[in-house]
Order: sequence, then C-alpha cells, then structure tokens
Amino acid sequence: MAQVEKRGGLLRKSSASKKPLKEKVVLMYDEIFMMEDPSECSPRFWEELFLMKVNLEYLEGKLESLDGEELMKIKDNINCLFQHCIQALGEEHPIRVVNALQNLMESLDSLLCAEGSESLKSLCLKLLLCLVTVTDNISQNTILEYVMINSIFEAILQILSHPPSRREHGYDAVVLLALLVNYRKYESVNPYIVKLSIVDDEATLNGMGLVITQALSEYNRQYKDKEEEHQSGFFSALTNMVGSMFIADAHEKLSVQTNEAILLALYEAVHLNRNFITVLAQSHPEMGLVTAPASPTPTTPVTPLGTTPPSSDVISSVELSLDADVQTSNLLITFLKYSSIVMQDTKDEHRLHSGKLCLIILTCIAEDQYANAFLHDDNMNFRVNLHRMPMRHRKKAADKNLPCRPLVCAVLDLMVEFIVTHMMKEFPMDLYLRCVQVVHKLLCYQKKCRVRLHYTWRELWSALINLLKFLMSNETVLLAKHNIFTLALMIVNLFNMFITYGDTFLPTPSSYDELYYEIIRMHQSFDNLYSMVLRLSTNAGQWKEAASKVTHALVNIRAIINHFNPKIESYAAVNHISQLSEEQVLEVVRANYDTLTLKLQDGLDQYERYSEQHKEAAFFKELVRSISTNVRRNLAFHTLSQEALLKEFSTIS
Repeated sequence: MAQVEKRGGLLRKSSASKKPLKEKVVLMYDEIFMMEDPSECSPRFWEELFLMKVNLEYLEGKLESLDGEELMKIKDNINCLFQHCIQALGEEHPIRVVNALQNLMESLDSLLCAEGSESLKSLCLKLLLCLVTVTDNISQNTILEYVMINSIFEAILQILSHPPSRREHGYDAVVLLALLVNYRKYESVNPYIVKLSIVDDEATLNGMGLVITQALSEYNRQYKDKEEEHQSGFFSALTNMVGSMFIADAHEKLSVQTNEAILLALYEAVHLNRNFITVLAQSHPEMGLVTAPASPTPTTPVTPLGTTPPSSDVISSVELSLDADVQTSNLLITFLKYSSIVMQDTKDEHRLHSGKLCLIILTCIAEDQYANAFLHDDNMNFRVNLHRMPMRHRKKAADKNLPCRPLVCAVLDLMVEFIVTHMMKEFPMDLYLRCVQVVHKLLCYQKKCRVRLHYTWRELWSALINLLKFLMSNETVLLAKHNIFTLALMIVNLFNMFITYGDTFLPTPSSYDELYYEIIRMHQSFDNLYSMVLRLSTNAGQWKEAASKVTHALVNIRAIINHFNPKIESYAAVNHISQLSEEQVLEVVRANYDTLTLKLQDGLDQYERYSEQHKEAAFFKELVRSISTNVRRNLAFHTLSQEALLKEFSTIS
C-alpha cells in the first residue's frame, strides 16, 4: 500500500499518477486569506477550524508572504480569526483551546515581524501583554507554556533592532520581554532567559538600551518639571516665610509612580547579558537638551508621573549626532539620576522596593569587570546632576558648579547621599547593607587594579562615621528589629580596607594622612562602638557572636587611636597649644608612622558575589506580581490612540 507523506500542508502519495491533496485545515487557511468571509458558505467554519490540528508551518508561511497592502485587503478575516481564537480560549473543550491558542500565537508572532500596519503591531503587543498578565502571578499562567515552546523572542528583538518599530512599540516590547523572562524562572529552564543571555547583536542591544534610556529620562524630566513647579508656586513663598518644616512631606508627594517594569527590564539585561554592559556607556546627547524629531505621535491620556511610556525615540545614533556644545549622557547616567530620585523616599513598601531594585542593579554593575573599567576611566568624564533630598542644614548645589569626573564618582556620591539622608526610625537596614556593599565592591576593583581615584573621600568617611553614631545612639530601638552588627562590621571593614590597602588606591599620600586624621578626630565614636560591642560580646546574649566580630575588626582602628593620641597630646603640651590645627595633627601623624604596628587582616578585598536565585527569589516574585497588576491596569492608557484605531480598523466588532 502506498505510504502517505506530509509536507508543507500537502498529503502526497508515493505514486505520481495522482495530484497531491491538501489537508482540510490548509484549505480552510486558504479561505481565511481570501477577501470573502469564509463563514458565509460554511456557518460552522470557525468551530470546525479549532477542532483540527494546527499546521503552523503553513500558517506561518501564508502570514509571512503577505505585504502591507495584501494584509489590509483581508483585515476583516484576520480580525475574525483573532476574535474567534480569543472566544475559543474560554471554552471547556481542551482541543479547541489548544488549537485556538496555537493559531493566535502564530498569527501574533508573524504580524509582529511583518511589514505593515503599525497599529496592528501595537494591538498584537497589547494583546500579548494582556495574555501574559491575565494572572497576577505570571508563573501560574498556563497560556505562557505555549509561549515558552513557540517563542516570540525573535519578533521582540526585531522590533528593538528596527528604529521605526522601536519608536512605536519599543516600550511594550521591552516590558513584555521582562515579564516573559520571569515566567517560572526558578522552577524550570526558561528559554527567554537563555536567549537573552546570549544576544550579541549590537543594533538589538542598543535598541533595548535606547528604549530604557528614554523611559527613565521621561520620568526624570517629569519629576524635574514637577519639582520646579512646586518650588516656584505658592508653596515656595510659604516656606520662605515659615521655614522648611514641611519640606519633607512636600517632597514625598513628588516621589510617586516609579517605573518598576522598565527597571526590571534593565536589571534582566544587566544581570543576564554581559554584552549589554557596553550599552550602559554608549554616549548620546542629554535628552533634556535634545529636540525630538518632528513627527506625529499618538495622543495619550494624562497618566500619573512615571507610568506613561515614551511616545517617541528621541535618541538614535542615525538620527542625532553628538554636538560639542551639548552635554553628553548615557544610560548609566540616566539610571543614576533616576535612582537618586526614587531612593530619596523609602517610607512605603512600594518605594522601598524601587530603591532596592536600583541598588541590586548597581551591585551587578559594581561586580562587572568591564563596567568597572569604564566607570573608572579618566578619559570618560561626565557632569552628573544627581537629585538631592532637601535638608534644613544644607543648601542645594548649583548645577553649574558640578565638575566633570569619572562615572564611579557619581556612583559613590549616590551612595554617600543615601547614607546621609536615611538615618530614621523606620531604618531601611537592607538598603544600607546593599549600599555599603556597592562601595566595598568598587574599592575592591580599585585595590586590584591600583586605580587612584581623585574623589573627596572625606565625605564618605564622614558619612560612615555618622552612620555608626546613629546605630549606637539608637541601639535599643534598632536591635529590636535588626542585627545592627552586620552593618557595623561592614563599615569598620571599609575603614580597614582604607587602612590596609589605601596606599595602593588613594590618590595621594596626603589622602592617606587625611584618613588617619579623620579616625583620630572622631576617635570618640570608635571608642563608644568598642565599648558597646565589648559589653554585648561578654554577655551570654543573642548578639554575642555578632558583636565579637566587630570587636576583633576594630583592632587596627584602636591601634591607630591609641598610638597617635598620646603623641598629639604630648605635642600640644610641649608647644603650649590648647587646640591643634589640622595641619599640626597631620604633622604629628607623618612623624610617627614608623612606630605604628598594625595587624594584617585577611579577606578585606573579598566579597560574596550577587546571586538572585538563592537570596532574592521572594523579592522578585513579589515585584513581578506587582508589575503584572500595574501593566494590566494601565494597558488601556498606553500610547495607542483609540481614534486612530477606530479609523484604521473600523470593522472590528
């Protein structure tokens, strides 16, 4: 008996005497791609279609063969196909559901890749976002099993690598990719994680970076506009009269609606793809100073600060050239500015999570060798205007006074700013630990590569000492909630890092002298810390072991204090000086280095590398749940103009 062979939707007999026969499902596909309504001659057409096994190869070929004009001619039938696919998803018959899903996803994938209606592509993306976020916990969304097997990854990359498509759909594409990467990422092999980690196409990676940069820049711009509006109105006049007692509450109102979805996309790109690190440093004109290309953009309803995706891609290496008179920027600078805004206020859980994600991204960057190379590059200097929390005891720095420095200085400034501004009752211990870890990892790179960074290290030392003082003065309250000794140990070991290896990475010998001066000047704080940890380490309480570690770590700091203080007092007595100047103290320090004995401490330049799965899984599950809810809630308010849709697809029922 002749064998039946299936190829490209044809049923062929081995005998050449008969014409090949097409599968019935293929014939039905052919009817969909004609201009007539297939259900006119066959009322049960759609019911029968979803009972037949899908021929993906044939359907994909038909969709890919259409150009934009041909697609518009059969748009009524394409609309019907989508409509009936979605209706079938709600039925109980499992075969109909599976086949409808396969038809739907193949159609979406092909339409995303095809040349043609941008509105249709936008509808496809929004439908995909709707399907992905139909459950708050996307890992419980069984529809995504099919999306894992039949990947739309390449279609998303094609959008990001093609400037016209990226301008229209880049935001939705990046958010969709970030969500898909997080589907059951700890339970099974997620193909989107694997594929994202090996992307090396420059146009695609740059395209993704441009979308993220634009979204973060838009938030920064909106925040700055709100801030200026706030300062120039009635509130500003009122605070001038009655002081700044309400300034914190007023500032809190500005820090709303952060963009976790785009931040998650940035995290996944930085964490998974080493090639994306190069995108962080790609220079472009600063967005606040660049005029967008004159092109019509879809109108959007007014949405809360930070939730509106950018409507146009105003930075493209092809469309905009660098101007010597314009301040250049890059994705990292934009991200640092964004972080300086969202990390200002961490009083509620939502903003706390935003700040945490920013610090996790900085942790990944601080661990990367290539990222550190351009962070510390003396030939890559930028003026980074970080946002600073209004405080009564300091004036706002003028933008024009900001120096051009390597980018690592801006990272350190951000860490110092956080340390100084968050010593409060609701102490964000987790964020402080991450902040100090970022500083430590940067110092490890500087020590390893002998990078002598010209930075105002005194600001960091002063911030760390003030943080120790805060921990001690609030010991009882903080110990009821936190193990403060973990943070205290990290701070002390940062000083040990400077003491032991500072001569290899501090910019000048005088910088090393200034380190000793600060330790001696603030010796009372270190003495008080030693007394506290000694008291707790000698008692049989729950903090004995943790306090003991700090006691041992203080050995060199105490040696410096005990060595130099008597000599400074002797110098003052011999010269009959009641109050020594800084220069006089430094003179004593320089004259007595030779007789100082310090112990070599191991492991100061070692750290545990960041691991998401073992330590951060619960955080990311909750974060993705929140993002899924917000994406689903805001889908109707994104960039697609309803008026344009109704005009182009007037036959949608």
